[in-house]
Amino acid sequence: MQFRVSPKTLSECSAEEWQARVDLAAAHRLAYMHGFHEGIFNHLTLVVPGRTDRYYQIPFGMHWSEVTASSFMEVGLDDGEVKSGAGDVERSCYCIHAPIHKALPQAKAVFHTHMPYASALTRLEDPRIKEIGQTEVGLSGAIAYDDEYTGPAMDPAEGERLAGVIGNKTVLFMANHGVTTVGATVADAYDRLYYTERVAQVQIYAMWTGQPLKKMPDAVVEKTKQEFSGGPRYNPGPSQRHFDALKRILDRKEPDYAS
Repeated sequence: MQFRVSPKTLSECSAEEWQARVDLAAAHRLAYMHGFHEGIFNHLTLVVPGRTDRYYQIPFGMHWSEVTASSFMEVGLDDGEVKSGAGDVERSCYCIHAPIHKALPQAKAVFHTHMPYASALTRLEDPRIKEIGQTEVGLSGAIAYDDEYTGPAMDPAEGERLAGVIGNKTVLFMANHGVTTVGATVADAYDRLYYTERVAQVQIYAMWTGQPLKKMPDAVVEKTKQEFSGGPRYNPGPSQRHFDALKRILDRKEPDYAS
């Protein structure tokens, strides 16, 4: 199957739009590299810069390892119709992502995956990330938990429900399903995705030992949270620096992602 690219994609994007496409293509390639993908399913989307009515989505059937900046369709947030580009709109992507983009101002980027370690936790009666380490403590306050699996998302009402569960958080653990992260930028959403999988992986490794988990004292947890929130302010911030470093890996190994 061949995926056609619209003339707008090739020659009529603004610099901001093209950079958004490059970053979103990088996120797909990196998610494949890090093992966050699941076949041709799951979805990483981004609101088109300067627009409030459409977002970027790859054509259904494209593998994340082959995504480039030219690959994206622009899909209407209100109707799910292709506004630019060509291909099929995967229904559950629209029904999960469009309502979240519309409802949450922080959700310019919405990344939904079934990455293995975090998804394994969603299969447990208690999927919570335990405050048993520094990274876990740093992330724990950002996580919302949806404890009710309602079936495949084939109606936008499900995305609206999920947006209500996320609220002002940036990570959502979805019972019996997977994980969704949101961010103001691709870098923010990918950084959350990366560290969510890391803390899930470490927690599962610790659980595999069969030994009791060593919870940090409440006073230390609180002190750690305060020091994270009150620490140095960098410009650009850590998530952007992390993402830029990951893109440099792609620049050396798979530079075609930016085409």
